Amino acid sequence: MDDDGLLDAYSKTVMAVATRVLPSVASVTVRSRQGAGTGSASVITGDGFLLTSAHVVEGAGVADVGFADGTGSRVDVVGRDTLSDLAVLHARGPTPPPVQLGDASRLRVGQVVIALGNPLGLAGSVTAGIVSALGRSLPTRSGRVIDEVIQTDAALNPGNSGGVLADSAGRMIGVNTAVAGIGVGLAVPVNVSTRAIITALMTTGRMRRAWLGIAGAQVPLPPALAARIGSPTGLQVAGVSPGSPAAQAGLHRGDIVVELAGQPVVTATAVQQLMVEDAIDKPIEITVWRNGALVDAITVPRELQES
Repeated sequence: MDDDGLLDAYSKTVMAVATRVLPSVASVTVRSRQGAGTGSASVITGDGFLLTSAHVVEGAGVADVGFADGTGSRVDVVGRDTLSDLAVLHARGPTPPPVQLGDASRLRVGQVVIALGNPLGLAGSVTAGIVSALGRSLPTRSGRVIDEVIQTDAALNPGNSGGVLADSAGRMIGVNTAVAGIGVGLAVPVNVSTRAIITALMTTGRMRRAWLGIAGAQVPLPPALAARIGSPTGLQVAGVSPGSPAAQAGLHRGDIVVELAGQPVVTATAVQQLMVEDAIDKPIEITVWRNGALVDAITVPRELQES
């Protein structure tokens, strides 16, 4: 296929996604004590639930949404999770059909993606680009870091937050959440972890998490240890919060966490994935490599309190 043919195929892909997804994308207008703001959201269920970014509806209990067909609705903020920068709204009136949710874990660098939202108040805007990188980290206003963030060069501007990042099949694989710089856009991935958050927000209005109180970075393990535990890397503890479950279990800076609850620990993301609601207040075994030896300890994760 020559360049003209490739360009035409690219255009047809973007147009098909826009036709399929734009009706499900809403502009969001928020008025609260903190002032007025705008953003984007998308319909994710047939009974009127919408997904947006938590910072779009910060401080608000209600908002207004408008769709591409000219209809609109008042929405209630039913759940907001600042730790993932996700929020769920519920419309009081009819909504268009929902967007199809995809799986960001299947993305590859270089893959075509399309961003749909309402930047700068310009409703129904579409930009396209590629997946520039995967596995980025994004600090949130809560101080926690969102892992596995998608980086794209699709143009994003204020107002895009909460909008859809779609793959070439029109499946929503990310929630546009920030502009990091010229040519750099970021999106919270839609994957197994975020689907669980979305479900919790729809059903209970909040997401409960367990907390250990450690910060660390991935490091290589000595070959003999790597062969013994079946993992080439572990999580070296860079800091332990005073009074935290990890501190009470005797963990300290320099320890290398290799197992938690019987599962290998490689990254901070792996720890976060294990710190689910069911882990709250339940003793779990943690294994660390310390001074040339494996040391086992028992820790009792507590519920993480949002600040």
